[in-house]
Amino acid sequence: MTASGVRGPIPLIIVGGYLGAGKTTLLNHVLANAGQRRITVLVNDFGAINIDAALIRERTDDVITLENGCVCCSIGGRLVDALLAISNRPDPPDFLIIEASGVSDPVRIAQIGLLDRAYRLYGIIVAVDLASITQTLLDPYVGDIARQQIAGATAILLTKTDLIDEHKKAAVVAELTTVAHTGIMLETTNGAVPLELFFDENITGQLRTSWPRPMTGLNPKLPVDFCSFLFSTTAHLDRKKLKGALRSVSGHLLRAKGLIRLDGEAATQELHVAGGRILITPFPGEVITESVIVLIGIFDNATEQATLDALAAAISTEW
Repeated sequence: MTASGVRGPIPLIIVGGYLGAGKTTLLNHVLANAGQRRITVLVNDFGAINIDAALIRERTDDVITLENGCVCCSIGGRLVDALLAISNRPDPPDFLIIEASGVSDPVRIAQIGLLDRAYRLYGIIVAVDLASITQTLLDPYVGDIARQQIAGATAILLTKTDLIDEHKKAAVVAELTTVAHTGIMLETTNGAVPLELFFDENITGQLRTSWPRPMTGLNPKLPVDFCSFLFSTTAHLDRKKLKGALRSVSGHLLRAKGLIRLDGEAATQELHVAGGRILITPFPGEVITESVIVLIGIFDNATEQATLDALAAAISTEW
């Protein structure tokens, strides 16, 4: 529920990556450290026996399985049915995580999920096996699939880094930067992913009356430049300029959210940005006097200031 008593959209997180990249391991780490958050997991495995679902059930009872591999093609209808069933529950989950099969396009899965307005994209997290990804990308049969997965990620988790030396690691990461559209790449050991990639704050799922607000107490495993910061203004914003400003920093941005005042709109608007998707919708709560946007991602001081300047330039000239 939001502070106004209206049930908000369910955050949707897609976990993707090619076969053997470590998706299930990192997902089990998230579930084991989810605190009081109620998380539903939808698992799509390649084959009639869904091994991943069996492994994840060790961490949560709320697992829905879809077999036969390509969740975005052969079983797209069943995915839609499952999403509708979850969103129509009397007491829906706090988060829905979809673990895509190794041969699925996570962006396509996100697109299917967002057909239902009950969901809101929080991120597409893609695991990449550094020890084998170069060979996978060169494979004439599956290279394009792996390339799509990397290109569609809002954050990339680098797995099995202990299997290669530092020189090889640097070369592979450089190769990934030519494919990825995000600059957010984190190393992970045994699936120990920082929870901030999934959740805005490492807290139990309590109502936050001061939403939106920046994160605090960041995980030391995160890159030093991983941060959140605020942009605020009492002026109205220009919708087109605001979208342009946010797109200009998409490579640094994991997600952004806020309550804003737009030129020509009497009602407060809610802003949500993730996966290159910018969503602006009427906010059902009270009218605000100040626009506030929280941005989360990898920003050094110069990039943060450039982002603030770009957002300031989105202030309406009619104001």
